[in-house]
Amino acid sequence: MKYMATYDLMESLRNTNAWLGASARAIGSYPAFALVPNPMLQWAAAWGEVTERSFERMVAKPDWAIRSIPAADGQDHLVDVVTEIEKPFGDLIYFSVRRRAPMARKVLLIAPMSGHYATLLRSTVASLLPDADIYVTDWRNARDVPVSAGKFDIEDYTMYLVEFMRHLGPDTHVIAVCQPVPLTLAATAYLAQTDPAAQPRSLTLIGGPVDPDAAPTEVTDFGARVTMGQLEQTAIQRVGFKYRGAGRLVYPGMLQLQGFISMNAQRHSKAFSDQIIRVAQGEASDYDAHNRFYDEYLAVMDMTAEFYLSTVERIFKNREIARNVFTLNGVQVDIGAISHVAVMIVEGEDDDISAPGQCLAALDLLTGLPPDKKAQHLEAGAGHYGIFAGKSWRLNIRPLVLNFIDANS
Repeated sequence: MKYMATYDLMESLRNTNAWLGASARAIGSYPAFALVPNPMLQWAAAWGEVTERSFERMVAKPDWAIRSIPAADGQDHLVDVVTEIEKPFGDLIYFSVRRRAPMARKVLLIAPMSGHYATLLRSTVASLLPDADIYVTDWRNARDVPVSAGKFDIEDYTMYLVEFMRHLGPDTHVIAVCQPVPLTLAATAYLAQTDPAAQPRSLTLIGGPVDPDAAPTEVTDFGARVTMGQLEQTAIQRVGFKYRGAGRLVYPGMLQLQGFISMNAQRHSKAFSDQIIRVAQGEASDYDAHNRFYDEYLAVMDMTAEFYLSTVERIFKNREIARNVFTLNGVQVDIGAISHVAVMIVEGEDDDISAPGQCLAALDLLTGLPPDKKAQHLEAGAGHYGIFAGKSWRLNIRPLVLNFIDANS
């Protein structure tokens, strides 16, 4: 599978489906056909509209679309996205609020690199921005990074986090979501051993696989069932000539999207069939609930092959973080070296990606941290998305996180 032809085949199939959708929408929308009393034309146009939009979103990077926020002075303040640190595989960006003085809370939000762009956390950023200065790790699509930029594996990822934490200083509060949770823990422990003064004030770890074996899910079962050789041969492809990263070995985002959808295939199928009905009946809009969710959900990015494979091997198979044997730049990282950084664990009761217990395992590794510096919260009835961007986050978890930050400032 490690050929440009397979990568280009997937892109060709995506492009063809987008074209078929556009064609069906255009043909079914001809005014002359309105004289023909055949509802199939209307249904074809509706199917085409939903299909074209869906397949086009798979190669588009969503915008942050946070134009302004209300402030304490009763006015709306414009928001600018500023690049704080620019690096080959990802940037540290800052949401600069015009005419607002620096806030007491400074938050580094570490976005996952698991197939989606950092904009998956748009609602998280928007909910925190009125109350804090927000910095976010904005990871780059591997297909757009030239081969000359070199490799990027989980150690490189973790060193990016170390650099970003050092840059922001010790008054920072870090929130990590999903995939980066164990690596955020490792980066903080690395600082505790090598540069204690650069450690953040607190860590809030949300739904991440610190110990994947603590509570098995479909994700962990897949990691245990497939060998590294099988994974490398079936999942890794080489970027085609269409993109700047031509020749780079990647785990394609569209393969990851296929895996996401297959976990809840019936639910997604119903969502799309219902949307086609709404479009045909004239009840859909450009930014309705379906489009708001799927415009983001379908926008996927490639990961470098070495990052994907090293994550599966070292985090899921060998459980290096869970066993506290992770090495970074030749340094044996000891999670127990964290002794002053307050840590809060947030999990969702119905999380089917990182089940309850996987993230909570971090507290057992923090042997050097006093009990009064540890906190945990299990959100009843919440799934994976809900604990950082959904209703559970807005109503229950966000206030808890802000209180935790204030208590450890």
